[in-house]
Amino acid sequence: PATSRCNQRIAMDTPDFRIRSEQPEDFAAIYQVNLAAFGQAGEARLVDLLRDQGALAVSLVAEVDGEVVGHIAFSPVTLDRQPLNGAAAGLGPMAVLPGYQQMGIGQALIRAGLDACREEGFELVVVLGHPGYYPKAGFVSSTQFGITSKWDVPEGVFMVQALKEGVLAQYGGVVHYHPAFDTVT
Repeated sequence: PATSRCNQRIAMDTPDFRIRSEQPEDFAAIYQVNLAAFGQAGEARLVDLLRDQGALAVSLVAEVDGEVVGHIAFSPVTLDRQPLNGAAAGLGPMAVLPGYQQMGIGQALIRAGLDACREEGFELVVVLGHPGYYPKAGFVSSTQFGITSKWDVPEGVFMVQALKEGVLAQYGGVVHYHPAFDTVT
């Protein structure tokens, strides 16, 4: 699978962390980060399934002192209406170890992931997530653009961000994720 060439260091008042593309030696740690963050194995298994099926377009880790403490995944999605050569991605899952949450790692992963998606040619990204968290990274409710989730979710929980000027008018309808997403319970 294509992965980003992202390799940035971010210094904060909290521990320094580095964001980079996942490597094979990270797979077990990524599983553990998702397991710890979500309290169940569904999202951790989802990442493995997406990777095994070649559906991880971007997969980044955050590390502190060489330890993987965060992970973000993006996979291709399709919409009922999209340009012939258009490309959209779904963000998820994104996880940070509980002891490292609220230190800016998640937002940094999102920013780096969006940059990597731009590099990979994606025009927009959708996310199913907390409406108080993802807007900080520029996501807005998708329904105002006629973009909906196939899952029955509350208003404002399914969001979108354009990575290219003017593309939101070209996309619409229901978002279709990789079948591996149907395995998460």
